[in-house]
Amino acid sequence: MALTRIGAVAGHFGRDVDRTLAKLAGIVAAARRDGLDLLVLPGATLGGYIPDLRHPGRDDLPPVLALDGPELAALRRMAGPLTLCVGFCEEADGRRYNTAVCLSGDGLLGHHRKVHQPAGEHFAYAAGDRFAAFDTPVGRLGLLVDYDKTFPESTRTLALDGARVVAALSAWPASVTDRAARITEDRQSRLFDLYDAARAAENQVVLASANQTGVLGDLRFLGQAKVVGPGGDVLARTWSKGALARADLDVDAEVDRARRVLSHLAERRPAAYRLDAPAPPGAAVPGATG
Repeated sequence: MALTRIGAVAGHFGRDVDRTLAKLAGIVAAARRDGLDLLVLPGATLGGYIPDLRHPGRDDLPPVLALDGPELAALRRMAGPLTLCVGFCEEADGRRYNTAVCLSGDGLLGHHRKVHQPAGEHFAYAAGDRFAAFDTPVGRLGLLVDYDKTFPESTRTLALDGARVVAALSAWPASVTDRAARITEDRQSRLFDLYDAARAAENQVVLASANQTGVLGDLRFLGQAKVVGPGGDVLARTWSKGALARADLDVDAEVDRARRVLSHLAERRPAAYRLDAPAPPGAAVPGATG
């Protein structure tokens, strides 16, 4: 049995990149001491997220970082043998992207630019245009950045590309249009948990979901980090406060077992699906948000 120890972080990470790197030094060192093989950090860990989804301004955007910059180099040194997934605002070709990367002491393992954009996010970031899995020391892995997991096609594409583990990095807030008095009653809280379980179960993969906590501008982040098995079962989770969800499992054995009788990927009927069909009238409401 080859156990993989997977951790998903719920935590607050703001604008100050140097302060965040100092904080991450402790988090990553503790993860290595505890024998973690994969550590998934929230979306926008380095530099924070935008403070307002409906009307993001130009004066308080996350700082831009480069793939070959000193910040990711520092994380590679911290990571050593640990496989580490982290989110930040990437600058490339004069554009800003909401990006997630997977790295270790050996270098950059994988890279994903958020494809799906809610509400006014397009004012702050350009959109990515692809989903692709890649090989890592913990197996073949794919990346999602928060709103990407709302769309079943995102995780399905990664699973069809061989991903057995999906790291979902989020800066996912409570509802901004229909606020609830308690987080547990919030619509976005329910959806966040639903998507995590559904994406794992429908693709029969392991999903590690990390999320921001605390408040930034008008946004109150949910936390709710978790590790979900290929049957949609939550193996470990946090709540709204900063914490680590940690689970030990044999990824290949659990995925193979889930697919032994009912293999969702093998039993698809692509000819019956209209994946290129346009959205129905009224489905798109520019500027609307959850």
